[in-house]
Amino acid sequence: MSAQSKLPADFLWGYATASYQIEGSPAADGRAPSIWDTFASKPGKTLDGLDGTHATESYAKWKEDIALLKSYGAKSYRFSLSWSRIIPKGGKDDPVNEAGIKHYSDFIDGLIAAGITPFVTIYHWDLPQELHDRYGGWLDRRIIDDFANYAAVCFRAFGDRVKHWLTINEPWCVAVLGYCVGIHAPGRCSDRTKSPEGGDSATEPWIVAHHEILAHAQAVKIYREQFKPAQGGQIGITLNGDWCMPWDNSPENIKATQDALDTAIGWFADPIYRGFYPASMKLMLGARLPEFTPAELALVKGSSDFYGMNTYTTKLIKAGGTLEHHGLTDSTFTRPDGTQLGVQAHCSWLQAYAPGFRSLLNYLWKTYKTPIFVTENGFAVKDEGTKPLSEAVDDTDRVDYYRGNLEALLAAVNEDGCDIRSYFGWSLLDNFEWGDGYVTRFGVTYVNYDTQERVPKASARFIASWFKEHVKALASPRHTTQPRRPRAKCPTL
Repeated sequence: MSAQSKLPADFLWGYATASYQIEGSPAADGRAPSIWDTFASKPGKTLDGLDGTHATESYAKWKEDIALLKSYGAKSYRFSLSWSRIIPKGGKDDPVNEAGIKHYSDFIDGLIAAGITPFVTIYHWDLPQELHDRYGGWLDRRIIDDFANYAAVCFRAFGDRVKHWLTINEPWCVAVLGYCVGIHAPGRCSDRTKSPEGGDSATEPWIVAHHEILAHAQAVKIYREQFKPAQGGQIGITLNGDWCMPWDNSPENIKATQDALDTAIGWFADPIYRGFYPASMKLMLGARLPEFTPAELALVKGSSDFYGMNTYTTKLIKAGGTLEHHGLTDSTFTRPDGTQLGVQAHCSWLQAYAPGFRSLLNYLWKTYKTPIFVTENGFAVKDEGTKPLSEAVDDTDRVDYYRGNLEALLAAVNEDGCDIRSYFGWSLLDNFEWGDGYVTRFGVTYVNYDTQERVPKASARFIASWFKEHVKALASPRHTTQPRRPRAKCPTL
């Protein structure tokens, strides 16, 4: 392969995880409960009835995880901070937990010492339970200042070494799955059999999303004004969103496809990168869609240095759906001729389709005109959790998924001119997969949950080999940041 056809030498690749999905140790060193501790402990909320009490025990086994990343040749590692480890009660006037700060500081130093760039998510769904109890969490505007303060504590504690920040992971999932459908924490919706304590699926998801956007933007403002001049990093948000194609060429399904993209992606991306909510959402929701004041809009527009992209699949779209959070559209994997779009994953919502990955990269680059960081992409092999170890680690379907999507990414860069800066596979480890519990496995590393043994899968070897072949060699050492000296205590801001 010629050097001209390879990814640039500073391209970041590696793996992604989230704190509640891997850490375990829920009460260690002063951590307080999050809404996921509460939600997952309730009967019937996860497929196997289990929660994140143990997960992959990565809070205790962090050195082993770093060694694993290094053995895979990973250039970067995307992980999230647990808000309730750092500020157990969550609020701007609540105390900072120095033990939590020290844990993440040591972890970051360990990554850097191993030649791995830390890529840090500030919020990956585990809101301190105290804030939900205190004022309803994301439903109340007080969350904006509390989140901004939490972010500032993180910038102050870790920003001398962390140069890549994500404010919020997949705000769509927080709003829809947590406050509309009720299948994620805190489990609110209009269905009282699911959410006896309350919830309104017609109003709450739009309010929550609005507050998430404002909280993100306020945190970015603080970073840019108070920390970036000295620390010099980048900050943005990461949005989920899968590619959508019309089921057929009828005008109604073509229009429905854009409506689906508007609701899946534009709901958050349009305000942040363009300065307005999508017109289709305004028409659909009317007064239920909150409005930004002029000052808020000035804060929100341009509040991400890059486009953080989490994506997994492609959907075929039909007009006529009833769910507002899908833009009143229906989706399927079945083509008009009855064939399936791609290989089916263990979870019903995911099929492999590499051409859709390339199309989405092009759509985002052309629509939002900002560099793209692919922050999650992965595949759960069907029935992998019930296979013998020898079969589970021979994860051919996952290898094929990664091969197709990585080749699509390379083509999007070299043939289509898309500016793509990173690729993070989901996930480094099999882990607690939210409502699926431990039934669904996304890891390139097999985890025996009884012994916590980690066993590399074929996909880990494939990804390491692919990037070794397809990224240009570095002309100079890629890491100049060194683990810092012991730090002073970090006060609440």
